[in-house]
Amino acid sequence: MTTSLTSAQPASTSTRQLRWGILGPGNIARAFSIGLANSLTGSLVAVGSRDQGKAERFISDNRGAAKGGTPTAHGSYEELLADTEVDAVYISTPHPQHPRWAIAAARAGKHLLVEKPIAVNRAAAMAVLDAARAADVFAMEAYMYRCHPQTAKLFELIADGAIGRVVGVQASFAFASPVNPDSRAYARSLAGGGILDVGGYPVSMARLIAGASMAADGGARPFAEPTNVASAGFLGETGVDDWAVCSLTFEGGLTAHVSTGVGLGDVNTVKVYGGGGYLEVPNPWLPSRDDRPAGLVLHRPRP
Repeated sequence: MTTSLTSAQPASTSTRQLRWGILGPGNIARAFSIGLANSLTGSLVAVGSRDQGKAERFISDNRGAAKGGTPTAHGSYEELLADTEVDAVYISTPHPQHPRWAIAAARAGKHLLVEKPIAVNRAAAMAVLDAARAADVFAMEAYMYRCHPQTAKLFELIADGAIGRVVGVQASFAFASPVNPDSRAYARSLAGGGILDVGGYPVSMARLIAGASMAADGGARPFAEPTNVASAGFLGETGVDDWAVCSLTFEGGLTAHVSTGVGLGDVNTVKVYGGGGYLEVPNPWLPSRDDRPAGLVLHRPRP
């Protein structure tokens, strides 16, 4: 028996607009600005770049993101962080620069949304979180799928036992990109490779599902940490991971198999297997975007 479950849409709310500044106006920041244009709670008020002209061009090319006025263009990141009109900063510089500017933004009293990965190692990530705590500002790594109603519904179904005890997860996020040693995906100096670019998605999802599955053992958790990790990968000609796979074992025996890469495409789905059926997430990472629908499919054995 197969049932399609479409996630509910969030209700409209009326609140004060959170005033956003973009630090690092690249292609990913452009996608963020498009989303912000349709936000009920946020508006773009400033853009900061190391090149004044680039900030101005970004604003000109994305006029739809502004609400009630033209955003201010700043010719340095420092100027953006000093802007008293900015409440929160979206940081979308190359990976290695995230900690420096996240810490600087926290110290300037700005709330933080930092593109993934928040840092390229644990020590730098903890430094960002410590700075946010010290400044009493909100900090979040930009895994947007975690905020979607589809993901909330997936967590709810697992925690409620819709497929019984969860025993396995399969999750992938990989794409095939032409090799370019200077590109963000392949340059070692920019922390290229699949693991840091999109590998965090399936790992994050596996931890979320493992946490939800603990409902039967005393209560669901927001996430769970694996007790064992085994991985393998392929280093390409630029020295970054073109492709990687990993098996994670969690408390209770749940096993997750995840895959990622920038040099090889994959189906990019999530499947969660339990004793009473399985859940399929056909579009886990970009639901409701690019005309791709959101929704879950519940498979159960016929009675």
